[in-house]
Amino acid sequence: MKRIYTPTQSVAEWRALLAEPEKQWKTGYSARSLAYAWEEADGLPAEVDTVLSHRFPGIEPLVILPEHQVPLPGGKAASQNDAWVLAKSNDQLISIAVEGKVAEPFGPTIAEWNPDASAGRQKRFTFLKDLLQLDDIPANIRYQLLHRTASAVLEAQRFNARHAVLLIHSFSPENQWFEDFASYVNLFGRTAQVDRVVTAEENTSPVLHFVWVHGDETYLRK
Repeated sequence: MKRIYTPTQSVAEWRALLAEPEKQWKTGYSARSLAYAWEEADGLPAEVDTVLSHRFPGIEPLVILPEHQVPLPGGKAASQNDAWVLAKSNDQLISIAVEGKVAEPFGPTIAEWNPDASAGRQKRFTFLKDLLQLDDIPANIRYQLLHRTASAVLEAQRFNARHAVLLIHSFSPENQWFEDFASYVNLFGRTAQVDRVVTAEENTSPVLHFVWVHGDETYLRK
């Protein structure tokens, strides 16, 4: 894991960090829309700040890292967050894993990813279930949501943050794929809503939250 970071000067640095820049960096796609939204905000985009502030008064981003990779057991592939944010609210630290969305799905389901395909995948799947305290994960749940949540939790543990947040920043006019997100949040006994922070449980460490923010659609044209 890299430990030395440099500030971005433009969205060009976001593009350079993508796993497949030629494929992912296109107008109307999530990677480009998210990069412009966050780089131009120089902090939290207005709609993200508004939604998070209801749960975290006076929230202030301390560090924002584009394409931040969080290592996971079982295999070499890390969880690559579109952005990761270390923020604070009332002297409490918050770890936020940000996933941008437009029309792209959340990747393979658990059935398609197939935890039994290798010993490494079995190890990772067991780790994710234990970390997130999930006994049973249906085959139709999207694997990306699991490891992105794990990113938020692991970084919360690393920085001793009180809260861990999975934040979906969607630029889709129809909030496409929200149903998959909602099905995932249901595993934690909660009901997801657009533009509202949903808390899994208050007495866990870190406290886990889920939020789907409807982004500024003008960034689809950037």
